[in-house]
Amino acid sequence: MPASATAPPALDWAHPPTPHDEHLFKRLTAAFVSRPRATMKELAQMAGLSKATLHRFCGTRDNLLNRLELHAENMLRMIIANARLDPADAQEALRRLIREHLTHRELMAFLMVQYRPDSLDFDQPDARWKPYFDALDRFFLGGQQLGVIRIDITAAVLTELFISLMYGIVDAEQRGRAAPADSARAVEQMFLHGAVGGEQTAAAH
Repeated sequence: MPASATAPPALDWAHPPTPHDEHLFKRLTAAFVSRPRATMKELAQMAGLSKATLHRFCGTRDNLLNRLELHAENMLRMIIANARLDPADAQEALRRLIREHLTHRELMAFLMVQYRPDSLDFDQPDARWKPYFDALDRFFLGGQQLGVIRIDITAAVLTELFISLMYGIVDAEQRGRAAPADSARAVEQMFLHGAVGGEQTAAAH
């Protein structure tokens, strides 16, 4: 960007995005997921924006990616807050957690597209996803300490399994292998009860 150009305003995460900003982020996220290597002009067209509007919003493609990643970070915080992760009410909290994730399907799809091997290296100075993982770890650990969540699998592994299920179902939706209307139920049943049928489950206990 030329030195004389005005940089896009910094994001202020002390306040949530306006409905207009939220809508714009959703459109741009969906466009980026659809065509990760698209040019700014192509992304603008897919999002139903003019190139000038997109330029005012972010200036450059790198700035766009940074803004989308910051938005994703903020939305993950919001997902955790809205889920009200009370270990004493683990099943209802889990249902809320699943619903909150699926409310932001486009965000999850974007994070899958943007995944890099070093994204989850929490020893890095900019470990921006660590608070999200920490919140899930605390929830599962709290449930284990209260005796409402199984203890033969560590809280960290439960977090990883939950995240894998959530992102996996969104990926399956994208590829037409899962019906979005049934995703919440499928994840809940799989996470709480596994793949074994009811009679077999009872026999195993």
